[in-house]
Amino acid sequence: MKKLPLKKTIAILAVSAVSLPLYGFAGSSSSVGSSDIDFGNLFGSLNGVSSSAPGTKDEGDAHRDGWKLQYQETFDTAPNLDAVPWVQDTYGDNMWNVDEFDDDGIYFQHLGGPWFDRALNSFKLLRKSAKIGDTGWLTVEMGTRDINPDGTKATPPTLEVENGAAKINVPWDGGLILTATDPLPSEYRVEYELKTLDFGGKRPGGDNNGWDYDGKTNGYVPGECKTNFPWTRRGDYSQDGADKVDGCAKPWGNVTAENGYYLLSIMDYAHPAPHNNIFIHSHRKVGMDIYSVNGSWARVYKACNPATKEIFPYTESNGNGVNEIFFDGTAWRDKAFAYNQFIMSTECGVRDGSDKNATIVSAVELQPELMPEETYKFAIERTKTGYVQEMSGNFKNVGQQTYRYERPFVSEANGRETAIWHYNQTPDEYDGRFNETLTFDEGQYGSFKKEMWPAGSAYPDNFVIGIPHLNYYEGSATVDNIRLYTPE
Repeated sequence: MKKLPLKKTIAILAVSAVSLPLYGFAGSSSSVGSSDIDFGNLFGSLNGVSSSAPGTKDEGDAHRDGWKLQYQETFDTAPNLDAVPWVQDTYGDNMWNVDEFDDDGIYFQHLGGPWFDRALNSFKLLRKSAKIGDTGWLTVEMGTRDINPDGTKATPPTLEVENGAAKINVPWDGGLILTATDPLPSEYRVEYELKTLDFGGKRPGGDNNGWDYDGKTNGYVPGECKTNFPWTRRGDYSQDGADKVDGCAKPWGNVTAENGYYLLSIMDYAHPAPHNNIFIHSHRKVGMDIYSVNGSWARVYKACNPATKEIFPYTESNGNGVNEIFFDGTAWRDKAFAYNQFIMSTECGVRDGSDKNATIVSAVELQPELMPEETYKFAIERTKTGYVQEMSGNFKNVGQQTYRYERPFVSEANGRETAIWHYNQTPDEYDGRFNETLTFDEGQYGSFKKEMWPAGSAYPDNFVIGIPHLNYYEGSATVDNIRLYTPE
């Protein structure tokens, strides 16, 4: 591999971000919420295309052969994010507007009508967008909610840069992601290092089977009302005609049984930013995430032991399993909100989320208690023919390994043609064969139809690292050395 000079980047501040073009319908976390899951009639493992490459700690560098470094953020210089103001998102046609599942989208308006509007207008949604890195290639997107609202926010998410690394801190009612300022090219490799992780799961020596540690339960600090307010798929938004909306009461539910972290995902729209939890479920092409569940619905989840190549119950795992997912553009977990089915590559085989006894199968388990002495690296590549997902580190049961899984844009599985959701960056890459018109009519206040993947559509790639939810997940993670490569 050709040796490339590393770029020491200097933060570039942006008081306001530049609006980027949006392409067609931009229309995914492993989590939906305990009250929102419909398991239906689900299992069948796919004989998909996958590969793994176990190796030593330094072997992952070999996979950079053929790639040329374009940008790198080492966080040697801390950006002055305090100089960038919080701006109220007034919704409508602005840089954060994407589609019908937006935070003020017609999907929710049809579910809750004027009662949803009342709930949404009971707080201010505040955002901060800042370009950082060499030539401003990297963007930090933050979202938080002023619940009062009085124009202030006591606990916004933060990005703290210290000792050459960036620590992401996110409360349950906010989000923070790192993404590229411009959409990614037609071929690329994006990678980064994860140095610490504290978004729930179990810890050795913790109480309650390891879920209670450091004064928290599943990574959440106890004692507050933490719900999915104001975005939910079911229930009476009017709260039986109550005079004032109560975000701590039904139809909104407690979220603390589920935590998680988006290790690295590729989205299908140009300018990613934190949105409601429902939004994410129809907007990922591929991705690796952690979904830490201390709830009864975890009984239908599984984990893979890469050493023995055997699948075992998720409840016996450490709750920090990596869900390695290629999102299926030809099948749905739930059509009611355009939730794509999962194709999951593991050392235990390629798994299909339609298995009712294994709707999620984690590929490996991270060991947060070993960090930062042990670190992990995650990478996603887009080639001329498909996507590759890669992870390296000291995984439970198997030790230091590098695993790579790849899948073509279109492939055969179980006798049928499958495709990675919205893989086409340009209209000429796709002929419309997987299009389906869905009707979203759950609410009493209207319905709408949507062509989900028509001919002539296009969906740019962009990556997400962090927490893209505004009403789920709480904790911290430390990241470093975010790199973008293009072919040599």
